[in-house]
Amino acid sequence: MNTLEIYKALANEIRLNIMEWLKEPEKHFPPQGLHLPDGSTWTGGVCVGSIQEKAGISQSTVSHYLDILQRAGLLKAARIGKWTYYQRNEETIREFGEYVKSNL
Repeated sequence: MNTLEIYKALANEIRLNIMEWLKEPEKHFPPQGLHLPDGSTWTGGVCVGSIQEKAGISQSTVSHYLDILQRAGLLKAARIGKWTYYQRNEETIREFGEYVKSNL
């Protein structure tokens, strides 16, 4: 876990909002999975288009923000066909929370 990268990733209001929205995707986004093939085990992810629409910013900016969050280890992604779905990496978030609790 690279704590400095996590701090940097969360130092932007929209990126922080994305993380908060993805904590409860069913509350913040329309139903997902329209493009998932039958039998897919990927659940709980949100496509870039839904995140972009909620954030109200350009698709290129939201993609850049999602990349920053993913490189920091805060998000996991799955490419299904031409769609990319994102969800929180709860393991990294838990480790980061423990780090903050122990060290700050």
